[in-house]
Amino acid sequence: MNTLKAERRNMQTKAKRLRREGFVTGNVFGREIKESIPVQMQKADVERLLKTKNKGSQIMLELEGEQIDVLIKEVDFNPLKGAVDEIDFQALVKGEKVHSVAEVVLLNHEKVITGVLQQLLEEIAYKAVPDALVEKVEIDVGSLRVGDRIKVKDLPIAEDKDIDLITDPEATVVVVSEVHNKAADDAEEAEGTTEA
Repeated sequence: MNTLKAERRNMQTKAKRLRREGFVTGNVFGREIKESIPVQMQKADVERLLKTKNKGSQIMLELEGEQIDVLIKEVDFNPLKGAVDEIDFQALVKGEKVHSVAEVVLLNHEKVITGVLQQLLEEIAYKAVPDALVEKVEIDVGSLRVGDRIKVKDLPIAEDKDIDLITDPEATVVVVSEVHNKAADDAEEAEGTTEA
């Protein structure tokens, strides 16, 4: 499991200043934590972690020598600076279900050539105990044809007895639609009118 080092944040120092100094701010909260703990992490460490982990990922947070099993609950990204401003973590309690999301990842989408592949869901929300958390749901769409659709209920995550789906099982995750080539249709019509 990935480990991220964090230290307690001194609330006297403004978040803006910490960010300028190369830190990402955040909070750790959970049922067994009386008050949320403000933390700061090295920006480089956070960026390295987010290359492979995302919202809904389970990681180990090392806070002043203590290892805390956490879920990345929220990632606050600053699009203007192209950097992460803040990350919130939920401390996990063994055997207690938490709300999380699994990222939907499409595999072999370049093999779909008979239609237009549309991904309608980016993530699937669910509840599960820490041992049953799922970060990604991979879907091989290589064999899909026009008219094919995959719903949440068709995925392995829906059959997992340790997971309570929050996203509607009937929701469509991915669909292949017909290609409507407007430019070609207009050209044919234009040709037809010149013959008359």
